[in-house]
Amino acid sequence: MSDNLFIRSTNHADTRAHIPSKEEAGYEQGNAKVQPNHQTDLPLSPVTTRGQDPELFWLNKYGKDGRQERLSIDIRSLYRHEHIVPENLIKGLYRTAAPASGQMSLNDLFGNALDREELNKTSEYYQHPPDGWTNRLIQGDSELVMASLLEREGMAGTVQCVYFDPPYGIKYGSNWQMRLNNRDVKDGKDENLSGEPEQIKAFRDTWELGIHSYLTYLRERLLLAKELLNESGSCFVQISDENIHLVRNLMDEVFGSENFCSLIQFKKTSGASSPGAKTNVLGTVADYIIWYAKSFEFVKYRQLFSAKKLTDDPNYRNIEVDGVRRRMTQDEASGRTPLPRNARVYRLDQISNQGIIPPCIYPLSLEGRSFLPPAGRHWSTTPKGMAKLIAKGRVALSGNTPSYVRYHDDFGNAPISNWWDDTSMGGFVEKRNYVVQTNAKVIQRCILMTTDPGDLVLDPTCGSGTSAYVSEQWGRRWITIDTSRIALNIAKARLMTAVFPFYTRVSSLDIRQGFIYKKVNRVTLRSLANDEPSEEETLYDQPEVDKSKVRVAGPFTVETLQGLDPIAPAAANTAAAATDSEDRFEERIYDLLRSAGIKNGDATERAVFHRVEAIPSEGYLHAEGYYNAEGGEKKAYLHIGAKFEAVSRQALNGAIKECRQRGDADWLVVLGFQFDTDVQGSQQSTSVGSFRVDKIRMNDDLMQEGLIKKDKKAASFVTIGEPDIALIDADDKEIAKPQPGQEVRVEVRGMDLYDPINDEVKARNVKDIAYWMVDDDYDGSNFVVQQVFFCGGEQDEFSKWKRGISDLAKLSTKKKAEHTLRIELDEEAFDELYGFRSRPINVTRKGQQIAVRVISQFGEESTQVVKV
Repeated sequence: MSDNLFIRSTNHADTRAHIPSKEEAGYEQGNAKVQPNHQTDLPLSPVTTRGQDPELFWLNKYGKDGRQERLSIDIRSLYRHEHIVPENLIKGLYRTAAPASGQMSLNDLFGNALDREELNKTSEYYQHPPDGWTNRLIQGDSELVMASLLEREGMAGTVQCVYFDPPYGIKYGSNWQMRLNNRDVKDGKDENLSGEPEQIKAFRDTWELGIHSYLTYLRERLLLAKELLNESGSCFVQISDENIHLVRNLMDEVFGSENFCSLIQFKKTSGASSPGAKTNVLGTVADYIIWYAKSFEFVKYRQLFSAKKLTDDPNYRNIEVDGVRRRMTQDEASGRTPLPRNARVYRLDQISNQGIIPPCIYPLSLEGRSFLPPAGRHWSTTPKGMAKLIAKGRVALSGNTPSYVRYHDDFGNAPISNWWDDTSMGGFVEKRNYVVQTNAKVIQRCILMTTDPGDLVLDPTCGSGTSAYVSEQWGRRWITIDTSRIALNIAKARLMTAVFPFYTRVSSLDIRQGFIYKKVNRVTLRSLANDEPSEEETLYDQPEVDKSKVRVAGPFTVETLQGLDPIAPAAANTAAAATDSEDRFEERIYDLLRSAGIKNGDATERAVFHRVEAIPSEGYLHAEGYYNAEGGEKKAYLHIGAKFEAVSRQALNGAIKECRQRGDADWLVVLGFQFDTDVQGSQQSTSVGSFRVDKIRMNDDLMQEGLIKKDKKAASFVTIGEPDIALIDADDKEIAKPQPGQEVRVEVRGMDLYDPINDEVKARNVKDIAYWMVDDDYDGSNFVVQQVFFCGGEQDEFSKWKRGISDLAKLSTKKKAEHTLRIELDEEAFDELYGFRSRPINVTRKGQQIAVRVISQFGEESTQVVKV
């Protein structure tokens, strides 16, 4: 935005690959980078040399036959799903007396990804146009996503820091979050697990091979992360004491033991295990971070410091008051009695060093006595330097030993070590949005230690988006990945509403020049003895803050791994079965339909099929199923989407046509992991009655080899609701056909869900909507978020956001600058932020499309497109 506006975001000059939008999925097949059956080719043990280095073994480490030596992963495409510019979203929440000038267009913000010539799209995919960087929030299996980044987008060696908080590696008894606004998950309660629409492979408590599956999972992702890392890059793995010994060995094999940097222990809770946990041994209050470098020789490291407290070092027990030195009293040392004014606290340190250096071995005269250094040691400075130290009052006797006087204020900071005891999440330290959210301070330290502004941070386990949040705050680029739509939506909402301090940059044009940091002097024995200037230390976690401005998150894209099915349905199913490692993908689906059935979002209602039979056909209907409902037995046809592709409009139309031709079913069930934007449920009429068409979300675990939970009662199929929306005018009257020149609003009225048991459509409570977004000029290819509304949480959740902007607006108007900007918050717009009606939308032309995307509390997502 213009230079005089007080709300800013960070833009990066770095480039990124241009990839297709979700609506363009399949176009990339004509690009030279996309090769059929292309896979990664990485050694499974890149460092270990048998017979020299220890090696960890587990089941299927080298495949089921023990002969696998290379990591081969299918390369899948990534697709842009949404374009989000928080700066533009906030723009609608205030009024300004001066027009914003110099604002970047949406095309500029997203690297002109929104303005590609149709004929050139295919050839321009995976190029790196010089249009700037946008951060990335990616939904999908981190292994497949990282493989795509590596092979399809050529990102080897571009990542500076990987922060990996793997599932199951930290022992959580309750880690499945069912709703965006409720992280209350009860340990061991099946009812809290089986009803979750998004059972996440990454958080399975019971994998088929237990720890063996876990080690395979972790190794494959670490191998890919290592390839993505820059030569000076670092990889951090957060872990508990349960598996730390195994993960440390595994990382030795992947990175090499010579590249181990540190084992960091951080405090995660303020108290030990509660009595209810039935712990009869030591309570656990800490977790660990294992830090490896891509190359220890070249690793980037920025020393961080913490403020030094008198209580941190018990040796600081002496004070000097007006030139008189004495020991502290017990009350002074304990803090019960304040120290005298102008008191300087000091300690006595050694003034000799190990080794024999003849020029520094001499008689030291002090208080009328002569001293030589202890045997095998030498004085820490020359006779000339020692004389200067004595003259400056820096040498004193400790008993019969000369010592160096080190004042506490010589350096008021201490370098952080590998024990972090100020990171507890207990009490009111930090509000959590996600059930397994890590304290931001932990991730912040890892990022600040090993990166600079403009560097790229990758988190394969997004969770609530803490790594992205911290990276955004500190001017780092970021890519974060998660299989869970609930986690991704929590992260997306968190980033859209994030407000950060505005750090003053060295250069307003290039974030890579860094921030203006606070610097502190460090008085040392050497500087005093040699009359040198004090050493200067940079506090990388204390940049200069401009309190007249506030920063919001920069532009980012939401991306997905699945896309349009580019091949025929029969071929797609063949491909799906082939990639399932001969586990009969469709049979697994049939088994689960018979054992768990399909849920409609209500915990008491599900359709369980007592018979499911495959249809011997190459058409769009793959099976027929029978279930009991009111009135007796009912029949349904099933279309099964491919594992790695979205169910397309073409496939849906084909299945509806075939179902209509057969004319003997009450329900068409369209099963898929992902659906194209324009795929909607509907009521279809036939010559012999009607049948209902519903989208059914298949659980992600069904496409993960070896990680399916053994409990067949888990809810692997859940009906996706359809948003009920309308266009209304200023008088709240519904408009059937808006005309150019009219002003309309979008009203969201609820989420409709089909109940197959009672054969009726039910309206879900509108409060079950977490948030919804509007693109008021949807082009059919790129969903650009122009308005966003949060409905599911409490309104005061965003009061800090509003208050921060309001306070800065008032501060800005008080500035006596030449170009003062009068800013006033639009209270009405803020009130609407929590409602179900959009702000006014101008209809500018016939054929204009208004797209509305609704995200429920259960992570379901559905889009309606209204054409004017």
